[in-house]
Amino acid sequence: MRVLIVEDEPKLAEGIKKGLEKNGYAADILPDGAEALTRISVHRTDYDLIILDLMLSSLSGLEVCTEARSLGVVIPILVLTARSETETKVKLLQAGADDYLVKPFSFDELLARMQALLRRPKDKVIETLVVDGIELNPATHAVTKDGKEIPLTLKEFMLLEHFMRHPNEVINREDLLTHLWDFNYESFSNVIDVHVKNLRRKLDEAGSHGILETVRGIGYRLRA
Repeated sequence: MRVLIVEDEPKLAEGIKKGLEKNGYAADILPDGAEALTRISVHRTDYDLIILDLMLSSLSGLEVCTEARSLGVVIPILVLTARSETETKVKLLQAGADDYLVKPFSFDELLARMQALLRRPKDKVIETLVVDGIELNPATHAVTKDGKEIPLTLKEFMLLEHFMRHPNEVINREDLLTHLWDFNYESFSNVIDVHVKNLRRKLDEAGSHGILETVRGIGYRLRA
């Protein structure tokens, strides 16, 4: 697995790199946001995950994330931020970040969050799922609607796969947290809502308007 570390604090970047290499990862470091965006857009198939600092020179982590997603880059992005307020977290997730980690943090937690992003669900079956013209291939991570690609982040893909394996079922938020997140998000319980909102918008734009419903007070349902 190859990881791109976009961090302008040399000691932190080198510390993360050494820790990852000890755990069998290959890692590259870039300190500049604009340079990182170029690398990500040109070499998007070379990396399995991006660790992206929020505060960078030339382009912020938020801008890098937003632009990368607009270019169709679907590599999982884990954002490092010193800001813990809810508004910042919402903006990061809306921009396409798959997860975030508030500084200071332990390397063990960073590694665990990376592994959670890179791990496929244990109950996965390799088969193409089809609902309302939406086709999802778990093996290739491809999602299309009537033959047109729908670019999703990793968390959006995992949410859609879970919904498509349980069509017409009301799935509560706790179940989604259990299946797709490995951490206690009580400090920011909106994490599910933001990812679902992003997924719903993309499905609506692709032509499946209203297919992903919010069941007030309970959870969500994908109509089939």
